[in-house]
Amino acid sequence: MPFINDLRIAIRSLARSKGLALTVILTLALGIGANAAIFTLVRGVLLKPLVNRDEGRLIYIRQSAPGIGNENEAFSVPEIQDLRASVKTLTAFGDFSDIPFTMIGLGEPREVEAGVVGGNYFDVIGLHPVLGRLIGPQDDGPKAAGVVVLTYRFWTTTLRKDPGVIGKTVLLGSGLMGSRSATIIGVLEPSVPYPQETEIIANVVTSPHHLSATMVTGRVHRMTELFARLAPGVTLDEARAELRSVYGAMTKAHPEVYSHKADFQISAKLLRDELTSGARTVLLVLLAASALVFIIACSNVANLILTRTVRREGELAMRAALGASTGALRRMLLAESLLLCGAGAALGVAYAQPMVTILARYASRFSVRALDLTVDNSMLWVGAALAIVAAVILAFVPRLPSADASNGISLASGSVRITGSTSRRQRIFAVTQIAASFVLLAGATMLITTLIALQTAHRGFDTRQVLVVNVPAMSYGKTPQQVVDFYKESIRRVDALPGVNTTAFGMAAPWRDAGVGFGMQFSADGHVHVPNEDPRAHMRVISPGFFASLGVPIVAGRDFNDSDGQKNDPVVIVSQTLAQRMFPNQGPINRHVYWTDPVLQFAPGISAAPHRIIGVTADIDDEHVIPEPMVTVYTPFQEGPIFGGRLFIHTDANPYSLVAPVTRVIRDMSADQPVEHAATLEDIRAEVLTPDRLNSLVFGVFGAVALVIAVVGVAGVLAFSVSARTREFGIRLALGSQPRDLLRGVIAEGAVMAAAGVLAGAVFGFVVARLAGSYFLDVKMPGALPVVLSAFVLLAAAVVASWLPAARAARVDVIQALRAE
Repeated sequence: MPFINDLRIAIRSLARSKGLALTVILTLALGIGANAAIFTLVRGVLLKPLVNRDEGRLIYIRQSAPGIGNENEAFSVPEIQDLRASVKTLTAFGDFSDIPFTMIGLGEPREVEAGVVGGNYFDVIGLHPVLGRLIGPQDDGPKAAGVVVLTYRFWTTTLRKDPGVIGKTVLLGSGLMGSRSATIIGVLEPSVPYPQETEIIANVVTSPHHLSATMVTGRVHRMTELFARLAPGVTLDEARAELRSVYGAMTKAHPEVYSHKADFQISAKLLRDELTSGARTVLLVLLAASALVFIIACSNVANLILTRTVRREGELAMRAALGASTGALRRMLLAESLLLCGAGAALGVAYAQPMVTILARYASRFSVRALDLTVDNSMLWVGAALAIVAAVILAFVPRLPSADASNGISLASGSVRITGSTSRRQRIFAVTQIAASFVLLAGATMLITTLIALQTAHRGFDTRQVLVVNVPAMSYGKTPQQVVDFYKESIRRVDALPGVNTTAFGMAAPWRDAGVGFGMQFSADGHVHVPNEDPRAHMRVISPGFFASLGVPIVAGRDFNDSDGQKNDPVVIVSQTLAQRMFPNQGPINRHVYWTDPVLQFAPGISAAPHRIIGVTADIDDEHVIPEPMVTVYTPFQEGPIFGGRLFIHTDANPYSLVAPVTRVIRDMSADQPVEHAATLEDIRAEVLTPDRLNSLVFGVFGAVALVIAVVGVAGVLAFSVSARTREFGIRLALGSQPRDLLRGVIAEGAVMAAAGVLAGAVFGFVVARLAGSYFLDVKMPGALPVVLSAFVLLAAAVVASWLPAARAARVDVIQALRAE
């Protein structure tokens, strides 16, 4: 077979050019491997079907109030009941409430993320057990026994797939809301957890709060996520239209709940689309970045192939003169390209497999689907397809000679003569590499500068020497006062440990527990409300010494003391922003603030009585990495209510040296008390910044690889140009040109190519960013600094890459050059 013979000839030919073959294979391996790995990631997260039964009919329903900044407002029980009664395009609804439980009876006492669901939740969501059974309708109602289903990940990672957990009884506590016992009845199949990465899922009876009258009847008591299934023959658009119609009637019937300013809305999308929405933009941008790396690699290899073809023009001309057709010559080049690209693809797929594991950990920050990503045959198909594409491109890049002597190629000549066509192609490929590299570098630089801004942002409090330990409130068998006394004694004992400066109680760890406290409506003495004003503040319950533990100054008044929190004189401390907004040009001390939010009727322990302001503290933004003005009301934990439970320990020693003694002190007081997740505020902040850091790292690596390939490409083009122009340079030197003139000329060629590439990349990047921005709101144009830095780096790198070929041109021996053919 002719092509088999072509492959044999190609192997012998490439064996004589081992260096070039190795360079081509490694370059292609970079491009093909990156694309194969990222396509596997994109397929696993965005394209792979869910395990949920009939996923095409499973939808997620969202309520939002953009007017007050709530993009995902959960549903209340009365709202769900209205939708169930009126919507006919949906056959069933499944409800899910996220709630943290303390769990005792299954190894170490621990705090677990849990979901509380109704009896038809698993039927709606379309999942099955791998062990035991799931929660069903028989588990509904206030008289049902408490039951728990373990998620597959929790069962495998924490319990090591112990089948003996079925039938065990655990105690689930929800702070001051109470505790209930429950029996483990099953293990859920591997699936994507949503809306929360839960560890256990329990029935409603395990949460006393869910059985309370305020939860059942309160329309504004929203804490439930809603799923549903489309009725047979119904499209998503039809269901959306009916949901909006029913929701509109519902909001009109209860105008006191749905304010015009809040602009309440309802929407629905396929659960699959909801699950992938957080990762879609990142992964598609990553896929585009890998495509640019592939373009850069192919451009670089095309230049190498062009160079090799020019050096082989004598050989190719001889074959043409002996009767080889253009098709035969092209087939021979295709055989060489297939060998090179096949080897590059094989190497690329080999290194793509561990790369997928690394990228999956990266992508899991944006979508939990990446946690269970597996490598399958799709990677091989992607590698093969890219290899064929690259081989075809490389086979048709070179210009072939014909048997006609008029083509100007001397069969007897052994010199390298570069034609204008070949020179233009080489420069086009070099410019293409630089343009693609500029786009990648600009994107990577934007992410890096953003990360630097996040990391260097002023925190407003000490982060390095403050250890935060989760000690969640345990109310089982205790009165609220006994819970407070437990924390007081814990603080006293921890304060007595060597190296501890101060210890305090707070309800939430900054950044890690972001969103734990929603803004509630409030007012203040003498404050005149203007139309459409909706003042809201965060409530934080703290102990005396909290601000000292964080190193936050009290700018007016005083801190709490042990006598504060009495019902006859309730007191609070407010943030500086609240004081300035509610009491402009006035002294806030001894003025009063009070809660007015209707949600208070569902929040036991929060008093609507006026509270006297005894202090003003600098703002503490525990929600955002870059601090924003915060409207916060701090209540003494003597008054309560106690939610969460975090100890803040300030020390001058190594904070982590206190973890063991603090755990021992608290466990001595209560053996069943969870003591978990000890970390400094600095490390908590670093953990929150992990997605930004990973973005910068991944795109930075792509940018660096692209820069290296592009620089090598520029250097290669100029080196080949210098070797082909040796005679020209000799003549110029003989006629009086100075070596430095040749040096400047070659460097200028490199700079011009780099400038053209930067300009082309800027235009291409601008167009693509504008186009992508119309589809993905998260895509932003880089600022001036990333663009200027990227252009400078590329231009400087091109000048450096041009130096060696330029120096070689300047050192041309005139006699030897004039003797050259």
